[in-house]
Amino acid sequence: MITTDLATRSVDALNAYGQTQQTLNASTDGLAGDGTEGSSSDVVSSFGSVLNSAIQSAIQTQKTSEAQTALGVSGQGNLTDIATSVAEAKLTLQTVTTVRDKIVQAYQDVMKMSI
Repeated sequence: MITTDLATRSVDALNAYGQTQQTLNASTDGLAGDGTEGSSSDVVSSFGSVLNSAIQSAIQTQKTSEAQTALGVSGQGNLTDIATSVAEAKLTLQTVTTVRDKIVQAYQDVMKMSI
């Protein structure tokens, strides 16, 4: 059961990554194709919507983990579901932290550039 659940979540993560990459590639292709200012805002809004979606997904994962943990504390939850949701929440938090660190580093690199 755990292996199947983790495999399913891995496939879901790969699909989400693929969709994000396709969205960003389509936006970038539109930017290179016509050279108008409107397409630049499309890229920014696409990136913003992808980032917003990822953040909402991370928040939902954390809420699910909290709910499973609460069921476990009350003695009503399935131990496998609890362990899986806690592991998923941990991985999500690590991913969000890593992305945040990369964004901060990129911002610092841009600020160091001479004008």
